[in-house]
Amino acid sequence: MSEKILLIDDEVDFLSAMSERMKARDMQVTTASSAKEGLEKVSAESFDAVILDLAMPEMDGIETLKILKEKNPDLQVILLTGHATIKQGIEAMKLGALDLLEKPADINALTAKIKTAQARKMLIVEKKNEETIRKIMATKGW
Repeated sequence: MSEKILLIDDEVDFLSAMSERMKARDMQVTTASSAKEGLEKVSAESFDAVILDLAMPEMDGIETLKILKEKNPDLQVILLTGHATIKQGIEAMKLGALDLLEKPADINALTAKIKTAQARKMLIVEKKNEETIRKIMATKGW
């Protein structure tokens, strides 16, 4: 099953190069060149993972991460940065980021993180489905 990824970065050249590399690894990639556009796409469809640039104009990655996690706490988010501080990394992890990778991200390391994100998402979905089935079974007098 191919991973469904949303890549959010204001650097258009990076966005197209990275999405091509991910597509070459059989991932379904949707791109957004701003945090606002990315938030709209997350509201419209489901993704296995969101790859999010930390430094963007208008709204940075930390602010975007907060909004993403408020809307969907189970969303798997991996932050990318060209110049991360330890403080930003710690804040991102506290807010629920799966990881923080430095740019230029090694495609193999990023692919491994995406596969981890997809596996985590599948476990969360399975648990929710089991809970729903248990509630249905408990309320029906079969």
